[in-house]
Amino acid sequence: MASENRAAAALARAHPGGTRAFVAAMNQKAVELNMWHTRFVDGTGLSSDNVSTAQDLAQMVNAAYRYPLIREFTTTSAHAIILSNGRLLQYRNSNGLVRNSSWSIGLSKTGYISEAGRCLVMQSSIASKPVVIVLLDSWGKNTRLGDANRIKKWMESLFSRQPAG
Repeated sequence: MASENRAAAALARAHPGGTRAFVAAMNQKAVELNMWHTRFVDGTGLSSDNVSTAQDLAQMVNAAYRYPLIREFTTTSAHAIILSNGRLLQYRNSNGLVRNSSWSIGLSKTGYISEAGRCLVMQSSIASKPVVIVLLDSWGKNTRLGDANRIKKWMESLFSRQPAG
């Protein structure tokens, strides 16, 4: 959902030991996942001092995919909440592909900061094969979605030409 940054900041503040301990735990988890080129400095992902690689992000997607709630929450197309004052808050998933029935998406996360550009990581099934897609620094607002669609089309074409077995 767009955007979880406030929730991530709240989780970091509420973590035993506060934000500093939360970020340390994030960095420890990165080490445990063999994400050797990743470093976190904040819990939201909004700092340009957070760094990673496409390979490390694929490792993170594979690890996150093991958690059913992460899969569910990152692929839900929209969610509405009615506040105690009766006001309706609506959240919409920033990855429009989760609303596209031709996609089988198991996990999804978009991101944007000016230094990194528009990014998308997701786990999907394409041509009956599990795949992790990591797109970094996409040029335009919808470029990452177009790139993902082109990857899907290419993979479907590639696997349809291969003999079964």
